[in-house]
Amino acid sequence: MKNKVPQVVFAFWLIKISATTLGETSGDALSMSLELGYAVSTAIFLALFLVAVTVQVSVKKYHPLLYWAVIVATTTVGTTTADYLTRDAGLGYFWASLFLLAAVVGVLALWYYSLGTVSVDRITNRKAETFYWVAILCSNTLGTALGDWLADTQGFGFGGGALVFGGMLALIAVAYFFTNISHTALFWAAFVLTRPLGATLGDLLTKPIADGGLDLSRIASSVILAIFMIGCILLTSRKSEQDVHSAESKPVEGGSEVLPSVRESV
Repeated sequence: MKNKVPQVVFAFWLIKISATTLGETSGDALSMSLELGYAVSTAIFLALFLVAVTVQVSVKKYHPLLYWAVIVATTTVGTTTADYLTRDAGLGYFWASLFLLAAVVGVLALWYYSLGTVSVDRITNRKAETFYWVAILCSNTLGTALGDWLADTQGFGFGGGALVFGGMLALIAVAYFFTNISHTALFWAAFVLTRPLGATLGDLLTKPIADGGLDLSRIASSVILAIFMIGCILLTSRKSEQDVHSAESKPVEGGSEVLPSVRESV
């Protein structure tokens, strides 16, 4: 298979944060606004995730809209699953976060034991891709519980929680550019932290003013976030295609053109 994941650049993180925020607002829209509850909402989102990830794993190359649809599916099911564990199951934010952190570490450890790496630079076989999506599902579920723990239990509020997680992501960016810390480790740390950032931003948009939110409609917020996210995906995908075509047509010494392998390396 060709590489099944996008390049990890600034646009990737912008879309990822949008996806995690969308996951929070749409997950809450189903469980709270439509009053389906956490268990039923989790079952619905889990079914959608299984359909989306099955299609994603079955294709042989990267499709931007399909890839990000699966990401959104992991954030929605992660939102309702974390809410179920922390509230209906009675684990609370701290113990649920600890349990989900153990799940993320366990999946990554098993992935490393099986394949010798947890790098996301090139996902080109189904075994690696399966581990990839399980790790993402667990990390996005962890992020929801972690965001609620900081915002509610620790008293930071939604705005304060967003600032804390945004600051932690900034530190990771500094470490990426100015230290020798493993880029793979930094990627997974950032991937986990973008979820609570999105969770606190989503709550900031939709929670009542008395609770520190802006009291916007969950459904309307979800629609706007989805439109913004799709626009970013289409824009970045078009730019990537233009870069590939430009590289393929660029003449090299001797009058020949860049070999077709350029397409696979991008």
